[in-house]
Amino acid sequence: MGEESQPSGAGTIPTSVDETIALLARGRYICDRALATAVYLSIELGRPLFLEGDAGVGKTEIAKVLAATLGRKLIRLQCYEGLDVASAVYEWNYARQMMELRLAEASGEQTDRASLSKHIFDERFLLERPLLEALRPRPEGPPVLLIDELDRTDEPFEAYLLEVLSDFQITIPELGPVVAEPPPLVIITSNRTREIHDALKRRCFYHWVDYPSFEREREILSLKVPEASAGLSQQVVALVQALRDRDLFKAPGIAETIDWAKALVALDRVEVDSDGFTGTLGVVLKYQDDIRKLGNKEAAEGIIAEAAERAESA
Repeated sequence: MGEESQPSGAGTIPTSVDETIALLARGRYICDRALATAVYLSIELGRPLFLEGDAGVGKTEIAKVLAATLGRKLIRLQCYEGLDVASAVYEWNYARQMMELRLAEASGEQTDRASLSKHIFDERFLLERPLLEALRPRPEGPPVLLIDELDRTDEPFEAYLLEVLSDFQITIPELGPVVAEPPPLVIITSNRTREIHDALKRRCFYHWVDYPSFEREREILSLKVPEASAGLSQQVVALVQALRDRDLFKAPGIAETIDWAKALVALDRVEVDSDGFTGTLGVVLKYQDDIRKLGNKEAAEGIIAEAAERAESA
């Protein structure tokens, strides 16, 4: 549910779009200017950034790279159906509270109910979950809060997030509001399996993250899999982009492009023929119906021929 990473070193907050592009590039993340602009404005103006797009286009990676390059802690809330406040925000350590009550009774302390309630509803007994933890001050600066795949949650949880995203605060009935000063850098992702309510989107800057162009994806591949030859990298990108144009249950993302290139290098392939295509199709496609549709020699040869035309015209 929650995932954290420790900062790797202090980084400088970018003061322009060009500096943001350079910052992300230092983290081995290649993006277009529109996405860099959205990231820069989110940082500069202190607004959450809502990234929407197909699975595998690199939305989550942006938060990881920002945390690493800025030297901030990454706090990740992985969303799922049924996610509630106890799992995402906080809960009371009831076992410790009960122990405290038993100790008070055993010691013979005479305390009224109000005093006892104030005593046990103390931050000592508070179990912080990702959202509350992200509001706490840190010596290296505010963390990067990643709320990943928000579309997997239920609408009531969306409603709860409105206070967090509007005022960067969480109200705990027994303690009062916890306010972030300064607020965390917030990245929210959605694969658009359902629509997110407008009230939440209005509190964020929005950017649709699309699949990269041929040239940009080839640049990403050369950075991530430098051991692959230029010819193999070009062919792999052309093949993946041809697959995305097919009627597939799940189109391959950038991660699959990288995995495919690594697999072919591991097999000592210098190019992809029909046998290599069908033999490694499970690296890039994750559903049996898609593999069955394209995992034959005739389909493979057709896609390879189409990819060759793409590579030649790129």
